Amino acid sequence: MVKSPHLDQLAQEGILFERAYCQVAVCGASRASMMTGILPTATRYVDYLTTIDADTPGAITLAQHFQDHGYTTLANGKILHTASDASQRSWSRPVQYPKISHQTHLDPASINSGDQKGKKRFFESPEVEDTAYTDGLTAENTIADLRRLKKEGGPFFLGCGFIRPHLPFYAPKKYWDLYDEKTLPLAPNRYRPKDYPRELNSSREFKTYDLAGFDPSSEAFHRKMRHGYFASTSYVDTLVGKVLAELKDLGLDQNTIVVVWGDHGWHLGEHTFWGKHNTLHNATRVPLIVRVPGKPAGLRTQALVQSVDLFPTLCALAGLDTPPSVQGQSFAKLLDNPAASHHTAVYNRFKKADALITNRYSYSQFESGAEMLFDLREDPQENSNLASDEKLHPTLLTLRQQLDASIEKAESATW
Repeated sequence: MVKSPHLDQLAQEGILFERAYCQVAVCGASRASMMTGILPTATRYVDYLTTIDADTPGAITLAQHFQDHGYTTLANGKILHTASDASQRSWSRPVQYPKISHQTHLDPASINSGDQKGKKRFFESPEVEDTAYTDGLTAENTIADLRRLKKEGGPFFLGCGFIRPHLPFYAPKKYWDLYDEKTLPLAPNRYRPKDYPRELNSSREFKTYDLAGFDPSSEAFHRKMRHGYFASTSYVDTLVGKVLAELKDLGLDQNTIVVVWGDHGWHLGEHTFWGKHNTLHNATRVPLIVRVPGKPAGLRTQALVQSVDLFPTLCALAGLDTPPSVQGQSFAKLLDNPAASHHTAVYNRFKKADALITNRYSYSQFESGAEMLFDLREDPQENSNLASDEKLHPTLLTLRQQLDASIEKAESATW
């Protein structure tokens, strides 16, 4: 339903990972984990304010490793949550952020809105150019970097971090106009999972914005939120297209690996949740597309991969060693054989819950002892918690053991 022709084209030129998972369903922690290849624990890589310097001081970052091997390393926009985090050792220059915030208002309706606490409206759709918002400027800066890198002629590692479709849903009007809000399909499961534990929650970030008179339980609110998310995604899709078109025009596409990665998933009204901040599928499954020159095109894979696998994969593809601190596993073999197996299970966590995803099951264990078990084959929308189903007790025992082993591995990290 989402109009994303440039991302669709990239997927046709590379491989689409349909079962890629983040380590933590919140931006700062997820990015720190991916950029170091180190798994999270109950005390490491916990929330959006996570920094590598605080949690894993001195850990080798992905960009740092490439810089140490002769690459120019540049970053535009949001790569890590804090621009200064691990910056001096990772980047050839300071991270370039546009001077305007992703919350900058351009529509008079949202500028003049707001409650007594100063909240601003969660959506806007003014008739402005792509470069009016921060993501458009990030794309421009990235294109300018590509031109400089072409002239310099050396190897490079370039990060381009778009904010959207993060809240607030601000995008030029032409992207909102791609969709008819009245006919947008809504989540079919606008209710909590059967037998869900009370510990299961989701992000309340949307409540930090002015809801413009909408009742969060209403169909109208669900339609507006989904419309905003889709419009924001289409906006970023255009920006991705502009960056990739420049890469091609410069003749750099023939020897440049391209990765599209998202730091977490997002609930769009499923279970009445909006955003991330839990261990359900919608929060932990992430977008991942990889295009490598000379590799087969138009592939899809159901292999289980996780964000910490990106570090060793890029090392393998570039012919570099992988630092011993990295806990991920290269999935480079999948680029030639998407049917190959990779992980039997992937691990993630959020706050007081640890989770494991296998080919068939999604299992979460809370600090309180509460559990969630979903059969993804029979119940892909995770509508019925089967943790108390006696018939699945042997499966539950196996998953508990696998999760314990994953936690032990995460806690054994050294750097």
